[in-house]
Amino acid sequence: MNKAVAALFCVATLASASAWAQMTPVGTWRSMDEKENTPKAQVKISESGGVVTGKVEALLRKGADPNQLCTECKDELKDKPMVGMTLISGVKKAEGKDVWEGGKILDPENGKTYTVRLTPVDDGKKLEVRGSIGPFWRTQTWIRVQ
Repeated sequence: MNKAVAALFCVATLASASAWAQMTPVGTWRSMDEKENTPKAQVKISESGGVVTGKVEALLRKGADPNQLCTECKDELKDKPMVGMTLISGVKKAEGKDVWEGGKILDPENGKTYTVRLTPVDDGKKLEVRGSIGPFWRTQTWIRVQ
């Protein structure tokens, strides 16, 4: 009987840990084109020391050149490869909320940097990515790959 209870406890613990782990922006995401509802890029978001960053792993648009350069980027990112580029930087979890904010996100299509807020939704299966400049904002919904 004790083995059965211990096994049930282990399964319940792993299931709850797995569910909790999904309510984080950490993971691999597919960014989507809102107009065409097609995948744009695969972005891996990681955390180190409480700070979240996100890098482009692959370009997914139909016919995308995997060696595409960021021609619209400014400064040190100008004409650098998009694959491997850090898009999200300096983001931290807001105290008491399932929201990560306080950092920046780069839109390599126009070279602009925005303030970013990341909010896992739909049990962590989706990520609302809101970029803003002053009172103006736009939210994309990314789909979890891993």
